[in-house]
Amino acid sequence: MKKGSTSRRCSCRNPATGTAYGTGCPKLSNRRHGAWSVLQELEPRQDGTRRRFRRSGFATAAQATDVLNKVRALMAIPEKDDRTGQLAISDLLEECAAANEPLPDYDETRRRFRVGEPLDPKTTVEEWLKEWLAGKKRLRPNGVKRYEVDIRVHLKPHLGHLRLDKLRVAHISRMFEAINEANIEITEQNAQRRAAVDELKSIPFKGAENRLRRQHLKAAIDRMPPFRRPTGLNTQPHIKATLRAALNVAIAQQRMPNFNPAEHVELLPGAKPKALIWTDERIARWEATGEKPSPVMVWTPEQTGRFLDHTESHRLRVMWRLIAFRGLRRGEGCGPRWVDHDYAGSSLAVATQLVQDGWEVIEGAPKTNSGIRVIALDKETNEDLKAHCEQQERERAEWGDAWVETGRIFTEENGTLLHPGKVTDLFERLVAEAGLPPIRLHDLRHGAATLMLAAGVDVKVVSETLGHSDTRITRDIYQAVLDDLAREAAEAVVQLVPRARGQRHLRAVPDQSTG
Repeated sequence: MKKGSTSRRCSCRNPATGTAYGTGCPKLSNRRHGAWSVLQELEPRQDGTRRRFRRSGFATAAQATDVLNKVRALMAIPEKDDRTGQLAISDLLEECAAANEPLPDYDETRRRFRVGEPLDPKTTVEEWLKEWLAGKKRLRPNGVKRYEVDIRVHLKPHLGHLRLDKLRVAHISRMFEAINEANIEITEQNAQRRAAVDELKSIPFKGAENRLRRQHLKAAIDRMPPFRRPTGLNTQPHIKATLRAALNVAIAQQRMPNFNPAEHVELLPGAKPKALIWTDERIARWEATGEKPSPVMVWTPEQTGRFLDHTESHRLRVMWRLIAFRGLRRGEGCGPRWVDHDYAGSSLAVATQLVQDGWEVIEGAPKTNSGIRVIALDKETNEDLKAHCEQQERERAEWGDAWVETGRIFTEENGTLLHPGKVTDLFERLVAEAGLPPIRLHDLRHGAATLMLAAGVDVKVVSETLGHSDTRITRDIYQAVLDDLAREAAEAVVQLVPRARGQRHLRAVPDQSTG
């Protein structure tokens, strides 16, 4: 163990020379004069320079000795031949002395040293989330952006100030309670603003009194908070998942104890939107109210056929067909390459997709590992792809040197990449032109699952075709569709059995009188 000592000294100076007496002050014979200090040699720095732990201001020798013993105990945690450990402990003590902070707890420091955790536990949740997010740059841009939003909007404001190693289940639970309380406030404020806006619309422009009312109401609306979106119950699990993933990495790197508090937080149950079929009754209600029965709506086979018939002459008709029958995601539909098409094997490999980063289009991998897949093609689609290749060759010849070679199956007329956002806009226009009830482009993918299920395709095959990682995902999303199909199947079974239906209602009722 390196040298250490305690001593008593004062600030008295020799009046003749002006120099400090130090330990030679004649008044030190009085035990109450001066203060005790601690000096302990530390492990030299990496460059070999000397350093010491100093602390003074102790009233008694016992207090100084107690601190010195604690310092020496901390320095004894690493083995004598553990140069790296000795440096780490000395770094900790040097920082502690420079900041005049209390000595770190011996038991906690010893535990951290043994499991390899950082000895300085001051890393905050905000600092760790920033470091963790920086390591996620290789993910898809949309995925990174979603993590960034969760951190910036929710995790940093509520939890960022807490020490990473002190984060508890209660802290996270309180965050979600605060989010739900804010949701109530946002909903009320949105309702107030909407009512004021509606009232403003109802006030005529003419007349001095009306103009005055409009002026006061506009001023009141300006003072109100703007319309905001509440954090829905279906969004909160993603916030929790982001935090859980970040903390799992912190545990793996031994930056915090081997316990993930995010795993044990209970959220209010959310209701995932169910896919519903556009039946005649639902279409009638939509036409009357303008409201969709569910955010996720699926066309019937007849409606899908109308759309495909309407787009038969469209230059991207094969892309619409692939999405409608094989369930490609939007980016997967925009991104297949000619090298991914196996004409002889009647298959298409889904190995890449085009995604938006802001408005920029970039190439990325499919959404999940299970999204990388090979899908079988029916004969008509396979032949349509061959015809589309010939069409693209004609377009290449027409554009000449201005043609942009991307190797993609579906492109703009000059060969440039399709923009996913523009494809969505185009799809919505085509739906309106066809006079069909509205669905999202992603719902066309849901329709493919419906068609496969209606055709009796095993749910495992449907799941693999869609690129789901688990058949439970497929069942959860399409349970309502399966229920609709089951009801239709029940009706179909009844219709197969001929009955003398009129006789059922004409059958005589037995006489129940007692005479």
